[in-house]
Amino acid sequence: MSKVNVSLDKIETVSKNALVKHGAQEWIAESVAKAIRKAEATGNLICGLYYLESYCKQLVTGRVKGDAVPTVSRPKTATVKVDAKFGFAQAAFEKGLVEAIDVVKETGTASLAICHAHTCTSLGYFTEQIAQAGLLGIGFTNASAVVSPPGGKKAVIGTNPIAMSVPAKDGGVAFQFDQSTSAVALGKITMAAAAKQSIPLGWAVDAQGQPTTDPEAALKGSLVSTGGYKGYGFGLMAEVLAAAITGSVNSVDVKGLKVPEGEPHNLGQFYFLMDPMAVSGNAFWERTSTLTEAVSEQEGARLPGQNRQLPDEVSIDESVWMLVQKLSLGS
Repeated sequence: MSKVNVSLDKIETVSKNALVKHGAQEWIAESVAKAIRKAEATGNLICGLYYLESYCKQLVTGRVKGDAVPTVSRPKTATVKVDAKFGFAQAAFEKGLVEAIDVVKETGTASLAICHAHTCTSLGYFTEQIAQAGLLGIGFTNASAVVSPPGGKKAVIGTNPIAMSVPAKDGGVAFQFDQSTSAVALGKITMAAAAKQSIPLGWAVDAQGQPTTDPEAALKGSLVSTGGYKGYGFGLMAEVLAAAITGSVNSVDVKGLKVPEGEPHNLGQFYFLMDPMAVSGNAFWERTSTLTEAVSEQEGARLPGQNRQLPDEVSIDESVWMLVQKLSLGS
């Protein structure tokens, strides 16, 4: 399959144009396009241009509301609530983050609940913004049910990722991680199926609950939690915070995220924001520095997301780029 090199600026511009052409307000399209750009820059392909066609189709059908203006409120002293009104999560977070940062300045900590939103795709994209504001950020979300409980065979929770971003003393991000609580993201299964490649044992079970290396059988069955019962516990935690706390949808009631028509995603995302110096003062920087040094002194080891350098352009499948350009013209 042939590739083309495309600048990140071009990816962002064309993505924004495509979203506007299909019904998104300009500021909302810009917010989503920035997330697409970052996903492509970090090689997180299933959260980048891979989703653009779906966004455009769902804008046209109304499954995602491209003109929804999020409302921000503070139901409790340190609690920020954003009603996304079935619009994009990126735009809702953008509006809520400003209020949440103000809350942290007052209280030292805040929770930010994004309610009734479209899928946020890369959760770490949001916690990274929290860290760039000088705060510690932890995030949770859920998705359509694809993970069965240990010993079971019917999916009850989604891949339900958890992300954390730690600020650096001199600004920026010291390190961060963004990982699903399932053994693997669903997108890797679908991509393997499309490429007619096998998957490793331990990723999924078939419809009878038996481990499988066949991605097609996995898609008819369910994924498993990373680390068995331990990962399942973290998946349940994400489910409670993302669905129950926000009043958004449970994983078992989420319809296919990329299906053009149907009910809005109605997903929730939940974030903790913390002033890193509120309790221990400069000791926070000293302790994280000790951790960083303990890892970095080992050859070949590093903290996740540490010293990440992003490219100015990336290589994209030519067929994907042709589709993206077509979408930007309103097709």
